[in-house]
Amino acid sequence: MKVIEAPLDGCLIIEPEVYSDSRGFFYESFHVERYRKEAGLNLPFVQDNFSYSERGVLRGLHFQRTRPQGKLVRVTHGESFDVAVDIRRGSTSFGQWYGLILSAENRRQFWMPPGFAHGFLALSETLAFEYKCTDYYQPEDEGGIAWDDPELAIQWPLQNGVPLKLSVKDSSAPMFSAYRDEIFL
Repeated sequence: MKVIEAPLDGCLIIEPEVYSDSRGFFYESFHVERYRKEAGLNLPFVQDNFSYSERGVLRGLHFQRTRPQGKLVRVTHGESFDVAVDIRRGSTSFGQWYGLILSAENRRQFWMPPGFAHGFLALSETLAFEYKCTDYYQPEDEGGIAWDDPELAIQWPLQNGVPLKLSVKDSSAPMFSAYRDEIFL
């Protein structure tokens, strides 16, 4: 597998080795020893999540306040624009974002260590999105940041004529500045 350092401190892009022939393809989507040795992912994964979305669905930016989750994300069907925002106070990339295309075709995975807000936009007609987490989801610990925060200025690849579909919670999430004094990461 190929491990690429992303511009945010601690984030990685992982490209698995894919074996293809006329019948299709095969690749290891996770192997605890290889990911530990080759990518330095030493945290235990305790929860796997699956999300299905239609084109235009934007989910995020979500995080856990006191029990942050590291996430290893990938797309198994379709295409998404995946975004991480560093909310770790004292980090060299605090308040910065990074986004990349994840798709079933490119088979890339994106690792965000604990302390990042995460979101994604479904670019394809349908999207199947999977992620491994290093801590359990705690509804009472969840926080959110506005997807369109002008300070973060995330360059979402919005598609002409495709309406955004947001949850009530995501459409009313506070700005990044509201979290600066609350962050314990």
